[in-house]
Amino acid sequence: METRHKVVHADGPLNEALAHSGLRLTPQRQHVHSVLLGKLDHPTADQVFMRAKQTMPEISMATVYNCLDALVQCGLVRQVNHDRAATRYCPNMQDHAHFYCAECGEVFDIEPARSRPVAFPLPAGFKVTTIETSIRGVCPDCSGQKK
Repeated sequence: METRHKVVHADGPLNEALAHSGLRLTPQRQHVHSVLLGKLDHPTADQVFMRAKQTMPEISMATVYNCLDALVQCGLVRQVNHDRAATRYCPNMQDHAHFYCAECGEVFDIEPARSRPVAFPLPAGFKVTTIETSIRGVCPDCSGQKK
């Protein structure tokens, strides 16, 4: 049985971002993007693959990797790397930090305090394009388990 997936909202932000990067909207890219937006938990590529396969059984792992690369390339998703762990993917493109729980391994978005700007004095000639902040510790669920 062949399953067909229809591209919807072809004129939306996803299509615009892909087109701006010289890429086209495909049902697979749209599906992987919707999987990422469906649960904002910083999944690995394997987790994205398992979720995508639930509603698009014919999608391959290679296609998921290609879709993730395209979404990163066009600025709709960022890669989140923590030490030697598997790369995770974050569709939150607003300024934020990532909190890594040392116990459970989950990654959480932490919104910056808007009232206190963070200052990073740079030597002359440097231009900031991105600031990535990582915070490590123990999440509330895990810290409650320690007695």
